[in-house]
Amino acid sequence: MSMKRTNVYADPEDLAIIKEAAARRGISEAEIIRQGIHLAAMANRVWDEPLFSRTFEGRGRTPSQEDVRNAVADAALRESGPGTAA
Repeated sequence: MSMKRTNVYADPEDLAIIKEAAARRGISEAEIIRQGIHLAAMANRVWDEPLFSRTFEGRGRTPSQEDVRNAVADAALRESGPGTAA
């Protein structure tokens, strides 16, 4: 991957923390800064499509514990089928 050089202003305390972290992790300060830039870029990215584009059938409410238990029990019965051990 090609990289482009840029200059940024940083708080001296932040730079000191980055320097300590780089030494502790055995990587360059630049690598920590690149990781931080990537995280900031991804956190601020605007996606072209919604995260969830599918719709699901249902009652439009959060299921109760009993609903979940019943659904799991029904699925377990279907999976075991007649003549097989659950």
